[in-house]
Amino acid sequence: MGKPTKDLITREYTGRYAELADACAVSVIGLDAISTNKLRGELRSRRISLHVVKNSLARRALAGGPLAPLAGSLDGPCALVVGGESIIDVAKALVELKKKYPGIELKKGILDGDPDLLDVERLSQMKNRGDLLSDVAMLIASPGRQLAGCIGGPGGRLAGCFKAIADKDGVSP
Repeated sequence: MGKPTKDLITREYTGRYAELADACAVSVIGLDAISTNKLRGELRSRRISLHVVKNSLARRALAGGPLAPLAGSLDGPCALVVGGESIIDVAKALVELKKKYPGIELKKGILDGDPDLLDVERLSQMKNRGDLLSDVAMLIASPGRQLAGCIGGPGGRLAGCFKAIADKDGVSP
């Protein structure tokens, strides 16, 4: 491959991945062409894309960007997987599809440009943004729920006492 072609591909990678801080690296070398095409179709239906990259050009394109730690771990035939709501959703989809396509090798993932890379399986076990927001909402609502129970408890008892007195005296409400 000539230098102009390499420069063109490097610019394409830079344009495609410069703004991203999340990605997973996988190897699809264990899949045949038909299985790879089906895998790409299933990922595309989830708004996830899989791009096979040339490692040396990807390292050069991603150097200095948020995905630089992931570029350093590219070893052997690799593909970058990006998209979806979050990288955690991407990792969950990859782990789920690994059961259907056992030839895919799940490698590493990067979350928000963090230099510590995670295995894709580990990344898939994390909570996504929606799960975290629901946990925070539950934690915020919990003291309010307890306070309402404390306020409502004695009031309910008083109402029960008044009702018992009214029923005993034959007074209708």
